[in-house]
Amino acid sequence: MNHLTDIHQEFLHAGQKLVEGYKTLQDIEDVDVATSPKELVWQCDKVKLYHYHNDKATCKVPVLVSFALLNRHDVLDLQQDRSLVKKLMEEGLDLYIMDWGYPTKQDRYITMEDYIDGYLNDAVDFIRKTEKVDQIHAMGICQGGTFFTIYAALYPEKLKSLTTYVAPFDFSTNKCMLYKWTKDLDVDAMVDTLGVIPADMLNAGFGMLKPSMDISKYFGVMDSLQDREKLLNFLRMEKWKNDCPDIAGEMFRKYIKDLFRDNLLIQGKFELGGRKVNLKNLTMPFLNVYATEDNIIPNESTTAIMDKVGSKDKEEYAFPGGHIGVFVGGKSQKELAPKVASWVKEKSK
Repeated sequence: MNHLTDIHQEFLHAGQKLVEGYKTLQDIEDVDVATSPKELVWQCDKVKLYHYHNDKATCKVPVLVSFALLNRHDVLDLQQDRSLVKKLMEEGLDLYIMDWGYPTKQDRYITMEDYIDGYLNDAVDFIRKTEKVDQIHAMGICQGGTFFTIYAALYPEKLKSLTTYVAPFDFSTNKCMLYKWTKDLDVDAMVDTLGVIPADMLNAGFGMLKPSMDISKYFGVMDSLQDREKLLNFLRMEKWKNDCPDIAGEMFRKYIKDLFRDNLLIQGKFELGGRKVNLKNLTMPFLNVYATEDNIIPNESTTAIMDKVGSKDKEEYAFPGGHIGVFVGGKSQKELAPKVASWVKEKSK
């Protein structure tokens, strides 16, 4: 009888939480992300380049940040107290950021060459010309780190330094289901049929990496329904996770076949635009950040790059957390961002 009473009380308590949570939600009109002031300074097709307003910038060499094409860079500026962008600016960096846009069906033939030799290189040249500098600092995150590493090996004369966060380089490991699936993926059939790869399809795949996460997060948010700020934190993250671009088909084809399936980059066999990408040509100072609890990019996939690059000045940073925690975690704001900013400023001298 007592057991039934406890269950009844639990249901009543849960119902009360839902009612109070509904009242909290009614008071929330919209959820803002990426609110740090920035200015659109360059655009080509759907790709844009923004420059953040920073009166505290002390670093004379600007930094270009490139996030993954599969997600929006907004997670780097999720909210004012959990913003990697804001913290890096407070530490004195002058930041630009790539916005890769939202590809549509007409963009199915955009290639990896278009992204790296075209958009990325043009953005770098725009900053160099605007800021009147020969070299800039590069900061690549996840897939953006892989792309910037390829770029750095092809255009080393344009970069003062390279910092990568949780980026995949060696795809031979099978410690993550994502790496296993892509080796058997019929990417040609996908691209030839769909043209542009839908974000919903990619998100479903990422969701299967840790199926329990979606269940646990909704149970967890039950305890935050009465707390407006905690609920806003949750909603901001959900807004970012659900705001994913589709992927240009030809870029996706090369990305999966040449990197995930055939692992050509780390072997020194990868080609872009008919040129062999020799990682030994990456000679600028190099900082490689990985997350010790990363369930998306295995550590061995990230750290394998260290013996392959030509940089004499190179350093690893093991961040104690997960893939997303690198950008939004409290430890990221307190320790990682100041460390990275200090390293970048040192290389500006």
